[in-house]
Amino acid sequence: MDSQILKIHQQLVDKEITCTALVQDKLAQLKQNTHNTVNAMLDTMALDLAAKVDAKIANGETIGLLEGIPFGIKDVYMVQGTLTTASSNLLKNYKAAYTATAIQNLLNAGAIPLVKENCDSFGHGSSSENTIFGAVKNAINPDLVGGGSSGGSAVNVAKNYTVFSIGGDTGGSVRQPAGYNNVYGLKPSYGRISRYGLMAYASSTDCVGPIAQSIEDIRIVLNVMSGKDIKDQTSYASAEISQAQILNSEGIKTVGYFKNFIESLAIDPKIKADFLQAIEKIKAKGIEVKALDFFESETLVSTYYTLAMAETASNLSRLDGTNYGNRIEGDNLKETYSVTRSENFSEETKRRIVGGNQVLSQGFSDEIYLKGLALRDTISANFEDDFKDVDIILSPVTPNTPPKIGDSLKDPHAMYLSDAYTVGFSLGQLPTLTVPQGTATGLQITAAKHNDELVLKFANFLKDTI
Repeated sequence: MDSQILKIHQQLVDKEITCTALVQDKLAQLKQNTHNTVNAMLDTMALDLAAKVDAKIANGETIGLLEGIPFGIKDVYMVQGTLTTASSNLLKNYKAAYTATAIQNLLNAGAIPLVKENCDSFGHGSSSENTIFGAVKNAINPDLVGGGSSGGSAVNVAKNYTVFSIGGDTGGSVRQPAGYNNVYGLKPSYGRISRYGLMAYASSTDCVGPIAQSIEDIRIVLNVMSGKDIKDQTSYASAEISQAQILNSEGIKTVGYFKNFIESLAIDPKIKADFLQAIEKIKAKGIEVKALDFFESETLVSTYYTLAMAETASNLSRLDGTNYGNRIEGDNLKETYSVTRSENFSEETKRRIVGGNQVLSQGFSDEIYLKGLALRDTISANFEDDFKDVDIILSPVTPNTPPKIGDSLKDPHAMYLSDAYTVGFSLGQLPTLTVPQGTATGLQITAAKHNDELVLKFANFLKDTI
């Protein structure tokens, strides 16, 4: 699909539409059709900003490319003065005191936020069912999950209720719901976009990521959000990616894929067949394809969840109802902490906190947590070796198609295994893009760290190949 941002920008400039009418239409659609994807509407802010864009156009002033473009925000980002709940009972009435850097960059460019979007509570899940606002329904089949944890963001883009949305990806939380809803979803290189103002889940793999209907829209939004931020010491300065750069497929000569992903007994036969067919089409274009060895899915999932649970146990320790949040009084301070956290955290969040505290506890940290850290280093080294031999690694996004709503809640272990093809790239902190092509849940394109341009370039190549 062609760029929605470029199309709407031109319509605004040519006065074919007004920004106010555009925003009113999107707000109406969100209110009428996607109650399961909306945590909070930002009506007043959106309409005020739209009026300012219309005034600039009426005065003959030039507007920027993102100026007046409506977008959605996963409800784990701070936006000053707005409800920022992380889809949790604990923060259901919390209003943010400041705005996340990535979102502020978009506001500075003139983009208009419409909605805070439903997600798994604190990002804990792969189905967007672990939320106080009700399960997110898939955009294609409402009986299926929307994917997680950025499910509301992906569904709103797929339904065209937002032009783009900003999700958060820790272990696949942008890529997997993008695949489930047939849109584009990017996890950029770790640190390319500041995490300041994103509620921390696992700080070593958390990434801000855009979801959109085209590669061009992903590129535009990525450029605006990227950059060094003094408030996030893991962030770094990066060069802008031009349209011309991604339209030129030169430099991509070799594509790799992991044999064990495709040979796994857990993969859906149709996804496997479609992936292998996509590989043949790539070969037909003269690109060399190499089968690569990688860690087993169980090792990847275990390593990721060991580290992610440890980090979330640490990050969420601050949420006890004392400084902010939905406090429940007990007979004493200890009981107040206990009942506040027990009653306000979801079952999945509590499961991850308990697991994280276990692996960090005395007697287990050396045996489990430190082993997880060592495995992560080995996984990263494996990627470095692979990218000496190939330019791109291609993989399915998920081993299976979206489950029915309710199934994941009955079997958390199966939900964790649905992340088998995404978590490895998170551990390696690599740029990875889901494209809505090749299999029922799309394909995943990965390049070496800091090589985000190559991911978008190969996605553009695939558009005309598969």
